[in-house]
Amino acid sequence: MSLILIIEDDPAILRGLADNLKFESYEVLTAGNGEAGLAAARQSKPDLVILDLMLPKLSGYEVCRILRAEHNQTPILMLTARGEEADRVLGLDLGADDYVTKPFAIRELLARVRALLRRAQPARPSLPDEVRFGDVVVDFRSYEATKGGKPLEMTRKEFGVLRLLAARAGEVVTRDELLNEVWGYENYPTTRTVDNHVAGLRAKIERDPAEPDYLRTVHGVGYKFVTKNLPEPESR
Repeated sequence: MSLILIIEDDPAILRGLADNLKFESYEVLTAGNGEAGLAAARQSKPDLVILDLMLPKLSGYEVCRILRAEHNQTPILMLTARGEEADRVLGLDLGADDYVTKPFAIRELLARVRALLRRAQPARPSLPDEVRFGDVVVDFRSYEATKGGKPLEMTRKEFGVLRLLAARAGEVVTRDELLNEVWGYENYPTTRTVDNHVAGLRAKIERDPAEPDYLRTVHGVGYKFVTKNLPEPESR
């Protein structure tokens, strides 16, 4: 679960951002001024900082400059009410990674958050061309699947979700990672989208979707693909 620090002095914006990020299963810390935000960034080591430019006690520019001077490479998404190009350029020159101008659409901001977290992640695992488990065979190159030798209809996004989970079999893959890899930056989906697609996959590949063998839920985090130590499917 990614930890996001929001440094914003407008209580309404701060509360709205925190609520939406928590709804997307992020862990959230907040600070209402630049000094408190800088201290929180140093102490908590967040995965991403959402930083307002116009802050009391210490401006967002100064917070960004100090963090980068301390070789802190945490991704920074700057918020500004200003639309002038010079303000945006200054923030980027000081080390910010991206910016959003107020007022902003929350779906766009969430998409930018996902994009920044994705860029900060380690190299992606190699994706399998095929996976076999139980009586299911899935060919990701041809987008064909069978269960018990019979064709299995799956959507392109379901193929994508299963492929990423299979590439990291036995590991927990967060909803955020699935959104980043399968849906990408431009589509503005939500974590509910992931849950719906996993439910659809379970209905197609599991013997009992309510008690899944392969696509396991890790509550509050994401999903895990498991194939080891499972009973063989019954012969028919």
